[in-house]
Amino acid sequence: MDRPTKVVIALGGNALQEAGTPPTAEAQLEVVRRTAEYLAEISCRNYEMAIVHGNGPQVGRIVLSQEIASKVNEQTPAMPFDVCGSMSQGYIGYHIQQALRDALRNRNRNLPVVTLVTQVVVDPKDPAFKNPTKPIGQFYSGEEAKKIAEEKGYVMKEDAGRGWRRVVPSPEPKRIVEISAVKRLWDTTIVITAGGGGIPVIENMDGSLTGVAAVIDKDLAAEKLAQDIEADILLILTEIDKVCLNFKKPNQQFLDHMTVPEAIRYMEEGHFAPGSMLPKVLAAVKFARTYPGKKAIITSLYKAVDALEGKEGTIVTMA
Repeated sequence: MDRPTKVVIALGGNALQEAGTPPTAEAQLEVVRRTAEYLAEISCRNYEMAIVHGNGPQVGRIVLSQEIASKVNEQTPAMPFDVCGSMSQGYIGYHIQQALRDALRNRNRNLPVVTLVTQVVVDPKDPAFKNPTKPIGQFYSGEEAKKIAEEKGYVMKEDAGRGWRRVVPSPEPKRIVEISAVKRLWDTTIVITAGGGGIPVIENMDGSLTGVAAVIDKDLAAEKLAQDIEADILLILTEIDKVCLNFKKPNQQFLDHMTVPEAIRYMEEGHFAPGSMLPKVLAAVKFARTYPGKKAIITSLYKAVDALEGKEGTIVTMA
C-alpha cells in the first residue's frame, strides 16, 4: 500500500462561520459540521492531516466580551490578548474535533481527533509590532471605527472593501513550541494545532516564554507546520475556488497554476490584499520554495477534495 500523503490544511474563516449568520455557538457549530464533512472525505482518501484554523472574528468577540464584563463588574477583569487567543483555540478546536469525529464515525473511520493548545515563538524585534496589519473582530462603519480608535487607542483599518476592523501586529512564526507532540501524535491522530496561528510568545533569556498581544497569520503558521512535519501538500482553504488577478475588477483572471517567480511578481504588482489573499500566497510560495517538487494549493473548502486530485484550485510550485 502506498504511503499516505501528508497534508496540512489551513481553514479559512468561512469554514467556521458563515457571513450573515448570528455569531452564536450553535450557528458556528452548524457551519463546522458542514466543514467536517469535507475534512472527513479527505481523511478517507488516504491522506494524513493536521488542521490549522483562523480565529479573527472569534478572538475579537472574546476580547470584546472581556472588556464589557470588566466594565460591568470589577470581579471579572479583562484577560490579556494572548489568553483570549488560547480561549479561542480551545472552543474552536472543540467544535472541530467533535464535528470531525462524528463525520469520521459516520464513514466507519475510527480515528482520534485532538486539539493541541499551541504556542508559537515570535521575534520581539519583528517589524510587525510597529505596523499592525492583522484584522480581528467584527466589521464597523468608518464612523464607528473612528470612535473606537479615539476611545480605546486601537488601530483601525479598512479591510478589502468589507468595512473597518481593528488590526493588531502579525509577527512571523519562528518556532512551534509543541511541535514534538504533533510529530508524536501524527501517525495515529488528526491534530488540530496552531489555532489562530498559535498563541504568540517570546522566548526569554532563561528559556521561559511570555505571551504577547499579536495574531500570527494562520496561513504562515500552517506553512511552518508543513515544513516541520515535512508535509507533501500545504492546502490553504479560503472563500474562492482559485486565486485571481485583478480581483473583483472587469478584467478579473483566475489562475490554475503559479510558479514561485510568477507569484512573487504578482505580489510585487499588488494583486493580493494584505490580511486577505497576500498571506495565503506568501505561505504557498514559502512552502513551494522550501520543497521543490512539493506543492501548495489555494482553493475553497467545497473544492478541496477535487483540488487535491489536481482538478481544481490554484497550484503553486517552484517551477
